Amino acid sequence: MVASMLMGFAAPGSGAAAPPGDHARTQPVHVRHVSAGWTTPWGLSWLPDRTALISERNSFRIYRLDQAGAKRLVGTVPQTVPNVINEGVLGIAVSPTWARDHYIYVMHTASEGNRIARMTYNGSTLSGYTILLRGIKKDPHHNGGRLKFGPDGFLYAATGDANQTTLPQNIHSPNGKILRMTASGAWAPGNPFNNYVYSYGHRNPQGLTWDAQGRLWEAEFGPNRNDEVNLIEPGKNYGWPRCAGPCTISGMTNPKVYWPSTADASPSGLAYADGNLYVGALRGQRLWRVPVNGTTVGTPVAYYRNVYGRLRTVEKVPGRNAVWVLTSNADKVANKPAGSDRVIEVQLG
Repeated sequence: MVASMLMGFAAPGSGAAAPPGDHARTQPVHVRHVSAGWTTPWGLSWLPDRTALISERNSFRIYRLDQAGAKRLVGTVPQTVPNVINEGVLGIAVSPTWARDHYIYVMHTASEGNRIARMTYNGSTLSGYTILLRGIKKDPHHNGGRLKFGPDGFLYAATGDANQTTLPQNIHSPNGKILRMTASGAWAPGNPFNNYVYSYGHRNPQGLTWDAQGRLWEAEFGPNRNDEVNLIEPGKNYGWPRCAGPCTISGMTNPKVYWPSTADASPSGLAYADGNLYVGALRGQRLWRVPVNGTTVGTPVAYYRNVYGRLRTVEKVPGRNAVWVLTSNADKVANKPAGSDRVIEVQLG
């Protein structure tokens, strides 16, 4: 068991020092407020000009936000059902060849379940809604929802177990999985089970990111204990519902990091920057920094505890040593007024 998996590790507050032996790495040094007036922003993906497309879960809207904080509505995602708790428009991913095809991808909740769909964004408006994958069961709580293109050019989606614990261990179900697909909606060649499934045994994964060597990392909610950060490998079983956190059952893959108390984490957003994983905590209301050296992780350090509230999404700013963080304070858990959320930039140095 690695050091970062020890129970009861310290969680310093804002401005905590780097772990011993880790002084060469950057860490959060300054926060810039980019934009206010948001209501449950969820997904964020970058356009080639380094402006961001951001989805609002409850309003079904997608906005374009530039580095100076100028915000513009570009459209809504059709066929999205009214929000219950954690349903609506979730992840968003800009095509890696957007300059040529103008495609964006969304994961959202429809009448029959969660869908992955494609739309055309021509720089001003959305059009051409096309369903790529349906049949992902939905639930008021366990939908997963993160959507990102990997360095291999394929689209990855994190799906929740829909509160049906038989699904994560069923490799023929899309629920409780990391899915991997082509930009046209087919399952990606090389997937381990000759379907959409890339890894399985997940409960409610919401964070996906790749490190500098192209390894895939994932953040996942535990039940009432043992939130996780996992290193994802194709075909591996990550344990749920037989395990949450460390597991001695043969065939299960242990997390690289776990938090015994969900009050410390409830991790959602995940980004890699300069040798660290940055994890946005919802219930924990803090930003975790996890040093990474190859496949080994160091001791997590907490920043901005109880300063900005619930942190839903964390994404590296392209071309700059900073991450953008979306808060989730206007959701049905924090229950703050509409417009209470914001986009902040955490500068690293």
